[in-house]
Amino acid sequence: MHSVEVVQRLLITKVALMDRTELVDVRCEGGRICEVGRDLLVAPNERLIAGNGGALLPGLHDHHIHLFALAALCNSVQCGPPEVSSRSALISALRCAPGSGWIRGVNYHEAVMGDLDLHTLDRICPDRPVKIQHRSGKMWMVNSLAAEQLSLHQQIGMRGIELDHKGRPSGRLYRLDGWMRRQLNAAGPATVPSLIEVSQRLAGFGVTGVTDTSPDNGHFAMSQFSAAAERGELLQRLRVMGGDDLPRSSCEQVQKGERKVMLDENALPDWDSLRAIFSHAHSQARAVAVHCVTSAELVLALAVLRDVGVHSGDRIEHASMVPAQLIPLVEHVGVRVVTQPGFIYERGDQYLEDIPRLEQNNLYRCKTLLAQGIRVAGSTDAPYGDPDPWAAMRAAVNRRSRSGSAIGSAEALSAEQALALFTSAADDAGGAVRRVKEGCVADLCLLSQPWKDARLRLRSDDVIASFRNGECIFHRDGTGKQGTRDASVAA
Repeated sequence: MHSVEVVQRLLITKVALMDRTELVDVRCEGGRICEVGRDLLVAPNERLIAGNGGALLPGLHDHHIHLFALAALCNSVQCGPPEVSSRSALISALRCAPGSGWIRGVNYHEAVMGDLDLHTLDRICPDRPVKIQHRSGKMWMVNSLAAEQLSLHQQIGMRGIELDHKGRPSGRLYRLDGWMRRQLNAAGPATVPSLIEVSQRLAGFGVTGVTDTSPDNGHFAMSQFSAAAERGELLQRLRVMGGDDLPRSSCEQVQKGERKVMLDENALPDWDSLRAIFSHAHSQARAVAVHCVTSAELVLALAVLRDVGVHSGDRIEHASMVPAQLIPLVEHVGVRVVTQPGFIYERGDQYLEDIPRLEQNNLYRCKTLLAQGIRVAGSTDAPYGDPDPWAAMRAAVNRRSRSGSAIGSAEALSAEQALALFTSAADDAGGAVRRVKEGCVADLCLLSQPWKDARLRLRSDDVIASFRNGECIFHRDGTGKQGTRDASVAA
């Protein structure tokens, strides 16, 4: 069990706050910041942590992540750039995959080996069931052994199963993650990967809260999230999106979130159907979070939201492409945007090849949206992106690809704006930045140096401690050793 040690009273000494010039001490009690001042006296049985002049920030919140998929990544084979960038590299990666059962591949892109299908994968791995996820997250590609275990040939005609020119399954499955999981668990109890390692890693980045945006979250996912939190395996606060059947959690640490709505340009719903989805969610006092990667998806979502009327908290997820002419409409509709600037670095070189030059400035906009008064929040989309939010902040500031090519430089943010992307509240993505002051919830991130220096680096290496609800969920001692139980340093 990886439970968090409960600290009733906590004093963090000599820290630098964003809105103060002098170093201060911060006292936490009952999960909140109860006192901020200079040279505070140590109370009996109070835990001390020395800030040593480092910045004390609000704990980071990743506003769009997929926890179970991120946990599953530990047992997956990388099938796309930059780790795998050629046909021979992909073949080697799959044939050398450890174990003897299923091979789970991730992050595939057509630049590696074109469009994969059942027959191509059979030639590479005929002896083990294989499933490979496209880096967009919307498609899985399987070989014959996997198709057999999924009973694909008994599902001909089901939406999402692509057929070849002979009317047989091609091995390409669109938006069928939930169905695949149910098929594979049909022979026994459903299982999910442990969140322990993922949660510890996020805590090491200073992340004290996340929003899981997986569209098929329902009763089972909520029960698993709640159980992980109650066992102490999930260290962060969690907001969970999902479908209409998503229940509330009995665990205070886990919160029911928005109605997730997936849009795919090649199979867009009709106006009335999408309007009904939005209206039903709003009638339940629930905001919608609409997946919009392409301009066409964004246009449809904005048009229907303008017709229905925006509910407080309605969000556009990704907003990967936002043409300049659509920015006034985003502002007029009043929806907020949750985007992933980290992809500018991670996928930028591929974007430069795939996307026309005149459209590259539309990618993952930040500055122009903020300038129009649009609320913008940041996220990593892990595991489809690097789960380190500091890497996303650097990309938001630098706007450069891995090779150093500039992409949409006019969208570059200051370090403070980049930090703000990850410090708004879970239920107010892109809203007011949370602050370190008396009365606020004690979700905190302690850095090893003041912000004036940390802002020039924006690196997770600078995080030395993380606190949720006034409890230490991560520490890094002077040797660089990491842990998830409270290991405070005497002031």
